[in-house]
Amino acid sequence: MADTAAPNYIDLLSQALIARKDWLEKAELTKLKEELRIFQISYSVLYNMFLKKKLINEDPYKQESKISDLEIPETGPFNEAKKREQISLRLASYDSQLDFLVNFYQFGVDFLNVERIRRIVGLVRYIDWMNLTPDSQANNTKVVAEIVNNAKSGGDALTLSIIGESLTKLPKCTTTIIKILRDLSIYHKESYKLNVRKATVGMQAGEANAANIKKKMSSAMPGTMFYQEFVDEMLKEDFSKDGPAMREAILKALKVTEEKPKATKPKVDYKGMVLSGIIAIGNAASVLHEIAQKIDANEEVLEDQKKGFWYKLKQIIRAMMHSEPEAIFYDLLFIDNITGVQKKETINLHQFRGDMEKKIRILTGMSANGPVMAKLRAMNEEQCITYLERTIRDVQNYHRLLTSLDDYFKSNVSQHDRSRIKGIKPELASLKNCIVKANQLRAEYTAAKEEEEQMKRLGINPGA
Repeated sequence: MADTAAPNYIDLLSQALIARKDWLEKAELTKLKEELRIFQISYSVLYNMFLKKKLINEDPYKQESKISDLEIPETGPFNEAKKREQISLRLASYDSQLDFLVNFYQFGVDFLNVERIRRIVGLVRYIDWMNLTPDSQANNTKVVAEIVNNAKSGGDALTLSIIGESLTKLPKCTTTIIKILRDLSIYHKESYKLNVRKATVGMQAGEANAANIKKKMSSAMPGTMFYQEFVDEMLKEDFSKDGPAMREAILKALKVTEEKPKATKPKVDYKGMVLSGIIAIGNAASVLHEIAQKIDANEEVLEDQKKGFWYKLKQIIRAMMHSEPEAIFYDLLFIDNITGVQKKETINLHQFRGDMEKKIRILTGMSANGPVMAKLRAMNEEQCITYLERTIRDVQNYHRLLTSLDDYFKSNVSQHDRSRIKGIKPELASLKNCIVKANQLRAEYTAAKEEEEQMKRLGINPGA
């Protein structure tokens, strides 16, 4: 650019942006991902509750949809006749997009460019959690507020607590996420203007306008998007009478505040981390109990279909002879996660239900004040992590079998009795959340232990 801009401003801006990027990578993006994770879990809890209470419809194609990049779900007005169907699809899509963002998206300064930041902001603000009211002007926010009010109506203390916790976390996370994304946007804006300055160096004040800069950029920066508002800001900073003050304000805004030396780190409670994971997986007890009740009801529906004369006679004879109930075997189909091949597993339903009841009792005892937890507190750390990993595998296996069992009931019932079958998709989603949470805590424990071991190998005292 012309000499109107201070000659050393480009150097000062370059140095400030390097420091700013380093700070964003090391501190802010880690915080961003964690806040988005809390946001996603909080929404997922609400979404699954809406499904469980049948306030919205389940999207039958949700699990089959493949996401390659972030997209903002539909925000337009609803067709009143199809409002329930449309909001159900939108909320299902929103749940999938948030899951993709948290679990599969890259979190790096260079990757999270201006356009990707705008998409994340669009997702976070898709529903206005900070102003969730039925009189909202935003279509989705208004309908979700109505659904929340319906969920609260007649809800028990646990339901109200879950809703309240999510509705507290979502706006709080929104505020933090938007602030971090704003800091990231400022970095990209100033970095963009710096690159434009370098590409148009030597341009005089008389020719410094958006049209000429766009021409220069097309040859010097091919493929770079032209942001009119950024270029207009740059021209004011370099050629207007307020330019020096504007440039000084930018450097001040980009400056990274040095953090005060941290106090000695408290010793990490590794065993406490593991016990938290055990409590998290223990929450699966109530979910499995609800599923068990539906399994029993569905079994009764299938058995009712067999109740002809000879079946009833056989049952009378068995009762007279005090014989054990006749074993019921189901052939369940599932896809092997490793090979991708469909496999079959036969289960003895009564034995499976008996084992499931035992597991429910054990998981119930894994609450903070339960008898199982009391025994675990007396064990050493290695025994506890082994117990956690084994329990996660057990619950994962139940999730796999119950998913197949749900499909079995729906596939083997007559058309006449289909409406009597109770689906368990919402409960399976809740069960998966328990597994995910426990796995996250287990992974955090493993990462913390590995970091401590690495520091020890380097001769660093982890507690210092």
